[in-house]
Amino acid sequence: MKDRAREARPAARRGSKADRAAADEAAVLAKIAEMRDTDRAMAERLHAVVRAHAPGLAPKLWYGMPAYAEDGKVVCFFQSAQKFGTRYATLGFGDRARLDDGTMWPAAYALRELTAADEARIGALVRRAVS
Repeated sequence: MKDRAREARPAARRGSKADRAAADEAAVLAKIAEMRDTDRAMAERLHAVVRAHAPGLAPKLWYGMPAYAEDGKVVCFFQSAQKFGTRYATLGFGDRARLDDGTMWPAAYALRELTAADEARIGALVRRAVS
C-alpha cells in the first residue's frame, strides 16, 4: 500500500501528458533495474514484448510493480518473485484485459524463465487483452 501511495502522489503533478508518460516509463524501467538478475531479465523482456505487441498501453507503476494501462486502468502487470518471496514471477491481467473464454479463464501466469515460444504466447495474450 505504501508503494501505491507513493505512486499516486506524482500522478497529481503538473506537466504535459508526454512528460507524465515519459516519467511513468522511466519509473517502470527504474523499478525493473532494481530487480534481481532473473526477475530483471524477465521484466526487461516482458516490457519489450508488451511495448511491441500493444504500443497503446502505457507503462506505469502499480503497487510497486511494472504495469501497463489503457486509459489509466491496468491491463497487465509483472510481479517479481522477489516481491513476495515466491519461487516464480507472475504475469497478471486485470479485469480490463479482454481474455474472456467462456465462464472461466486464467488471469495470471507463473513465470520461471522466458523462452522465445513463451514470448510469442505472451505477445498474443497482450494483443488479445487490448483487442
